[in-house]
Amino acid sequence: MITTVTLNAAIDKTYFIPGFKAGALHRTRGVIATPGGKGLNVARDARALGEKVTATGFAGGHNGRYIIDCLERLGLRHDFVPIAGESRICLNILDDRDGNPVSTEILEEGPEVSEEELEAMMRKISRLAAESSVMVFSGSLPKGAPDDTYARMTGLCAASGTTVCLDTSGAALREGIRGRPAFVKPNEKEITELIGRPAATREEIAAAIGRLMDEGIRAVAVTLGAAGCLAGHEGRLYEAAAPPVTAVNTVGCGDAFTAGMAVAKARGEPFDRCLAFAVAAASAAAMTARTGEVIPEDVRRLLPLVKIKELQV
Repeated sequence: MITTVTLNAAIDKTYFIPGFKAGALHRTRGVIATPGGKGLNVARDARALGEKVTATGFAGGHNGRYIIDCLERLGLRHDFVPIAGESRICLNILDDRDGNPVSTEILEEGPEVSEEELEAMMRKISRLAAESSVMVFSGSLPKGAPDDTYARMTGLCAASGTTVCLDTSGAALREGIRGRPAFVKPNEKEITELIGRPAATREEIAAAIGRLMDEGIRAVAVTLGAAGCLAGHEGRLYEAAAPPVTAVNTVGCGDAFTAGMAVAKARGEPFDRCLAFAVAAASAAAMTARTGEVIPEDVRRLLPLVKIKELQV
């Protein structure tokens, strides 16, 4: 089983607004609302790709009940910790008037969790880790959660031998890697923040991947959007070229990548196959209007088109 952990769950709302402009009056051409937060995107995609999944995290207030009701309708197993605060709403304003979709995201900060709520989550993680082959920790930390929260959770999974995948940013990423998860997935912006540069060349990204592996992270993938990704596994470096697709909505493609990686790892695939499956899932997600949604048939069609090349270290 794959368990996804979303500590800052949300209702993701996508507004389709051709010609969006700040300061103007707009009417939407359409609206899509889904249970979101990075981990819930991963959960939906992993389930769509055929794996047994449990989604956990914090959920509170009217928004939290809506999130859980949506998961019930989707038939997605969940086991959330209730909190006193109100779960957040995140907006994606999609302007595709020129055939090249432009996304504007507005993300609420989310509720603050108490020490008691956080400890209840730690107990939940310990129990679910014993039932799971892969645990995925995704997204931002809620207010009240210390920066080392993901590192602590990774430590709780160690006794069960569970593979931990981490996809976060900022201080949560810097502290989270201290727990030595099996796999981390920063994007290009997140890896430059991690190495303390405003921008980084491919050579610098490759060097950063090498350093993370030297620090005990078995696998690292830095996603580069349409350019695919650079990745490392047990001291070896890889480049993955994404197949060309017509992008509709690129928000959530990183979550689809993480879902593809988690699914392939749960199936015991070798790393190059895991990487190809992850890239195919991310490319498939870009083709759909819903945030981070994958259609399995698209993944199967795109998978043979992903090109993996091992690079010299």
